[in-house]
Amino acid sequence: MFVTKYHKDSQQQPDVTPSCAAQPHLSGITKGLGESSHLPWQLLEEDVSLPVAVIYQSKIDNNLTWMQRFADRYQVKLAPHGKTTMTPALFQQQRDAGAWAITLATASQVMAAYLNGIKRIIMANQLVGKQNMQLIANVIADPDVEFYCLVDSVAQIKQLEDFFADKARPLNVLIEVGVNGGRCGCRTNEQITKLAQVIKQSPCLSFAGLEFYEGVIQGDQPEQTIRAFINNAIDVLQQLEEDGLVSSSAPIITGAGSAWYDVVASTFAQANLPRHWLAVIRPGCYLIHDTGIYLEAQDAIIKRNPIACDLGGDLQSSLEVWAYVQSVPEPGLAVIGMGKRDVAFDAGLPIPERHYRPSSRQTQPDAMPTQAPTDWEVTAVMDQHAYLTCPADADIAVGDMIGFSSSHPCLTFDKWKHIAVINDKYQVTQLLSTYF
Repeated sequence: MFVTKYHKDSQQQPDVTPSCAAQPHLSGITKGLGESSHLPWQLLEEDVSLPVAVIYQSKIDNNLTWMQRFADRYQVKLAPHGKTTMTPALFQQQRDAGAWAITLATASQVMAAYLNGIKRIIMANQLVGKQNMQLIANVIADPDVEFYCLVDSVAQIKQLEDFFADKARPLNVLIEVGVNGGRCGCRTNEQITKLAQVIKQSPCLSFAGLEFYEGVIQGDQPEQTIRAFINNAIDVLQQLEEDGLVSSSAPIITGAGSAWYDVVASTFAQANLPRHWLAVIRPGCYLIHDTGIYLEAQDAIIKRNPIACDLGGDLQSSLEVWAYVQSVPEPGLAVIGMGKRDVAFDAGLPIPERHYRPSSRQTQPDAMPTQAPTDWEVTAVMDQHAYLTCPADADIAVGDMIGFSSSHPCLTFDKWKHIAVINDKYQVTQLLSTYF
């Protein structure tokens, strides 16, 4: 979250500072950021205070390459959703790998990305509220910035016009296409056309295309419903362009979360879009992936999409939270020093992946973690503790280190101020700052 003291009549740059309340979890890393030149640290030698959230750089590299290859095969642009990590250093890696833009959800997220060098941004959300508008006005005052936000009502357009009327640059907007019972977005083609006509008359707004989020579509045959929904949006945009209502010379059509990005990309491809259009997909969780809901979604994609299957390889879960066994108070139960403050628990409990006993290095200097037994299971999490059940004779002891994977990486990342990057030798090579 960002708090701005900028006033509309002021000519000075905004005083933008991270809100302390926006950082609910201080990093468990013991060594200060000022000592980062002394990296690498060895996780297995207990150079780092636990619990700690880590990502494997080799798996990040794999995921970057896999998704960019997928987008290139379908000839779509990639604008990954940054809200998953809110880690600008990872945004830069995505851009370096070929991403066309970064997608964000709020004005404060946009500001965080911009202050860290991101210049092409889609805010896949409605821009509402004076201070939010001011943050965006500050960003687009930079002539090198290319920014888009969403609109879905005349009321919102009027508020944007009132604020941006005296600004030097027009605000690029995408009309959001929604569905009944879904989130934001126009429910009918007539509403879309009306908004396009209103925007056309606006001196401070520029209509750049259509946006949708297909993840809210449900039913017995979601894939067929999603394809019909996307094709309708394509038809509407073609008609709006023929009617002279689109301001951009390269209209944008964009959708796709992390579950149906293959259906969106293939529907775009099958529609033979005009060559001057920009078809953009926006999956976000692919970079981190997981061992829960996004693993299931990716498995479904590999099964139904021939290009995803033919690419070879797959996405890999890159995030783990490492914690100590804090107590073994009774046979078959270990209490872990990790809880709701450290790891996501909304879409399934953490999964023990790796087990390591630090004392093993005394006799085996090159000892590495082993796969955690499949009959070890987290059955409950509290604020700072997790209950791990295991056989009564399990080889588990106080002081052991366990690496846990999880489902829904967004809600692990947002608990940490810093994320440790490790290599395949479990050395911490870099610390990345998050901006939630």
